Amino acid sequence: MPTVTEEKVALPQLDNAEIARYSRHLILPEVGLEGQQKLKAAKVLCVGTGGLGAPLSYYLAAAGVGTLGLVDFDVVDESNLQRQIIHSTNDVGRPKIDSAAEKLKALNPYLNIVKHETMLTSANALEIIKDYDIVADGTDNFPTRYLVNDACVLSGHKPNAYASIFRFEGQASVFATKDGPCYRCLYPEPPPPGLVPSCAEGGVLGILPGLLGVIQATEVIKLILGKGDPLIGRLLLVDSLGMKFRELKLRKNPECPVCGEYPTVKRLIDYQQFCGIVPEEKPAAMQNGIPQITPIELKRRLDAGEDVFVLDVREPHEYQIVNIGAPLIPLGDLPNRLNELDPNREIVIHCKTGGRSQRAAEFLQKSGFKNVVNLAGGITGWATDVDPKLPKY
Repeated sequence: MPTVTEEKVALPQLDNAEIARYSRHLILPEVGLEGQQKLKAAKVLCVGTGGLGAPLSYYLAAAGVGTLGLVDFDVVDESNLQRQIIHSTNDVGRPKIDSAAEKLKALNPYLNIVKHETMLTSANALEIIKDYDIVADGTDNFPTRYLVNDACVLSGHKPNAYASIFRFEGQASVFATKDGPCYRCLYPEPPPPGLVPSCAEGGVLGILPGLLGVIQATEVIKLILGKGDPLIGRLLLVDSLGMKFRELKLRKNPECPVCGEYPTVKRLIDYQQFCGIVPEEKPAAMQNGIPQITPIELKRRLDAGEDVFVLDVREPHEYQIVNIGAPLIPLGDLPNRLNELDPNREIVIHCKTGGRSQRAAEFLQKSGFKNVVNLAGGITGWATDVDPKLPKY
């Protein structure tokens, strides 16, 4: 397997301290002195310094990858600390990219860190990626995944070490190499907006991004060394509850619009639009035919004694964490419990942040309920705007 570093370029030397630091690598015949020099010469871009990016960047830094580029524009939130191990309690409120760079430099002072404190967009992706040998995608949303994939292909087939996680499951692969499939070969079209819950909605086992992030780091190191069998043309599926690993074979799609024989995507596009996400200046009064109400407006109406029925469509374990006293019918149970609701009464539906309640409202509307409203922001918005004493999860 060819290495991603140019063989003709003189490799950087290791000083005595580096030889001592990487001694356990150097005595591996598959790595050796030359392999460690390749690691030092390599430039890897980590997109995201969150759940996946934390273990990914930590282990790449420890392994001696010479240059790590970090892309992130978010700040550390307390809810991140359950899985984003590169950040600590004292970092809450700090830019993630600063927190991550500080920890990485403390781990390995020989590391060259390049910070890109920005959102990766169609306007800047090619310019950022061009200086790196490999891209490691640690993002958590579909628009950026398609953006990273397309940018890697259009940048001359730079390998994309990919992983994604949800609840107790994850997947990993290496996309965008010249002879292997890309992300679009696996997922030609994104799912409809709202169909796949985010980790904030569905949750994620804290250790899971550690498992997948380490797999990503392993793939990056193998690509740099030119050793082993990387996950090119293979999708690794991880089930952490069953602790089972399965593998699916992937084939390059000759009709792929990006990496196929006759590509139609020859420049980066609007990926928010491609994924059906419409940017809004302010909360919409209507979404997909469902009226939206803010927590403050709902509180005003309840205080005024208006006849409003509030329905909670979260799961019972979420209800135990925090609730506002509304009756609970989980979204999955709704089709079998319609008889518990009055179709002639106004029903305001809420979940955690508004996604599931929107789907519940659309279902009720199709089932003949004429007066259904979605609580924009859900119980999280209620805790922010109405009752800050309530816990957020």
